[in-house]
Amino acid sequence: MAHAAPHHDYHLVDPSPYPLVASIATTVMMVGAVTWMKGLFGLPEGTSWLFFAGLAGVLYSAFGWWSDVIKESRAGDHTPVVSIGLRYGMVLFIASEVMFFAAFFWMFFEMAVFNEARAHIPEISNWADTAAAWSTWPPKGVEVLDPWQLPLLNTVILLLSGTTVTWAHHALQVGDRNGAKLGLIITVALGILFTSVQAYEYHHIIHENLFFNEEAANSGLYGSIFFMATGFHGFHVLLGTIFLAVCLMRLLAGQFTPEKHFGFEAAAWYWHFVDVVWLFLFAFVYVTFG
Repeated sequence: MAHAAPHHDYHLVDPSPYPLVASIATTVMMVGAVTWMKGLFGLPEGTSWLFFAGLAGVLYSAFGWWSDVIKESRAGDHTPVVSIGLRYGMVLFIASEVMFFAAFFWMFFEMAVFNEARAHIPEISNWADTAAAWSTWPPKGVEVLDPWQLPLLNTVILLLSGTTVTWAHHALQVGDRNGAKLGLIITVALGILFTSVQAYEYHHIIHENLFFNEEAANSGLYGSIFFMATGFHGFHVLLGTIFLAVCLMRLLAGQFTPEKHFGFEAAAWYWHFVDVVWLFLFAFVYVTFG
């Protein structure tokens, strides 16, 4: 029996397996990561297949779920009311990401600003050596990076990519598809370049034992928080690059119009977010407390 056409602007999505599949796959991937690093459930340390099985499930869910959203958009289900909901959803997602990075900055500032207070901590077991190492900044044995070399280069790369993605967005809005394609291609290339420079920087840190050496035996938390903060940002840049690359492919396929291109707009918002986070990382982790 045919269903009557809805008399409202909302879109009721069809039942989808992807929320459940994505949840299970994410759990498997996280358990697999612990197994890979520490060993779990009788599986020895270094077992990686469980992590990659979960990762494959996550990628499968992401591809299938987002493909369904694109199909709904092209079918005309994204009415103005639905589009507003999508924008609210993206704003809330970015807000959650802000709080995610706020936790890392909080930890870093606690270490960097209140280091002198640790000189007054009573000597308790092995903690005394750690407190002594953290009573100075940088912590004892840690060799910080020069912010005006690779970090500055990556800052310029990311800021430039922010201008090119804005150029691409503006070009699409005015119907200049060639300009939008060129701007997106340059943005994706700059994203790849940023990731490459960061990978080289990490190789330099590890190869030269700048953070983890014998003298810095009690200062390992500095390297941990550095890699967590900059590494998660780098992971976001990688995801943003993939996000923009998918938008580029959709643009080449003629799927965006000056009036309807929220997928691209969301990718641009996300890219500007990683720009801003990097500016905070560069200003505080590399320059102010570097």
